[in-house]
Amino acid sequence: MNDLMQSVEERSKLAGSNHLEALMFSLGHDSSLNKDLLFGINVFKVKEVMVVPKITPLPNMQNCLSGVVNVRGKSIPVINVPKYCDVTSDEPPKILIITEYNRRIQGLLAHEVESIERIAWADIKPPPLTGSADEQDLITGLYQVESGRSLMLLDVEKVLSDVLGSNGGLVKMEGVERDCLKGVRAFFCDDSAVARGQLQQMLDYMGIVYASEINGVDAWEHLQKLADQAEESGTPVQKILDCVITDIEMPGMDGYVLTKNIKSDPRFEGVPVIMHSSLSSKNNQSLGENVGVDAYVPKLHQTELAATLTELVNSY
Repeated sequence: MNDLMQSVEERSKLAGSNHLEALMFSLGHDSSLNKDLLFGINVFKVKEVMVVPKITPLPNMQNCLSGVVNVRGKSIPVINVPKYCDVTSDEPPKILIITEYNRRIQGLLAHEVESIERIAWADIKPPPLTGSADEQDLITGLYQVESGRSLMLLDVEKVLSDVLGSNGGLVKMEGVERDCLKGVRAFFCDDSAVARGQLQQMLDYMGIVYASEINGVDAWEHLQKLADQAEESGTPVQKILDCVITDIEMPGMDGYVLTKNIKSDPRFEGVPVIMHSSLSSKNNQSLGENVGVDAYVPKLHQTELAATLTELVNSY
């Protein structure tokens, strides 16, 4: 199983190349759909893959929380992903995927891990608008693998918000004054519905005027149009846009490439870029710095993001 985990040095070469390395895993054979459901998450978020160890249940657990496991002296919550996704399989999950999101460690139950797939973000399509709102929010992108099956990129931020209550509700802005940046103009891009909701609440609280997109391609098109309009009117972009906030993992174009495009276009001189991602390791922060990002803040740390945004806006 260890051969699935490639070195950080190898994966770091993907920064700015507009590729995702996805760990593909199955939630088992869904008897109601009569097929195996294939999901994927970014390898950067995977710390370890193991056979399911002993799980200790907790009192008054949320329905999709199986309990906790002890991994090298650390107690880690375990989420029953098949149950969360309503996959009705005859076999219990066999594999535990230990992940890190937003500086938090948790385990995700799966039936089996298949392989690691290197995918161009341009080949990942946004989820269709058909189906319920919950189904649309469950995945952030779709990719057709060589076998003909559809790989669904799981919105783990939504799973964590629903199961562990990871700040998915009302934003708490401790130490931040309401309307403290009233009139500041921002643009943000994120493919996660939970993260977009968090950002909107924060920006509204601070009095910031904003526009947004849900993938990197649309974000870059939006920003280019803004720069074209500013150029035609003889106005520097900095006078109409104070900051850009971007996720990393997005269909079409990732945040590394989006940041590189912004920093390579002289029209955006003086416009700071903040990376706001659930990829919270120091290595990911270093990759962001390599493409010119001005600051890097993990998701669901809104007070830290507000402080960073205030500092950057006031310093430019």
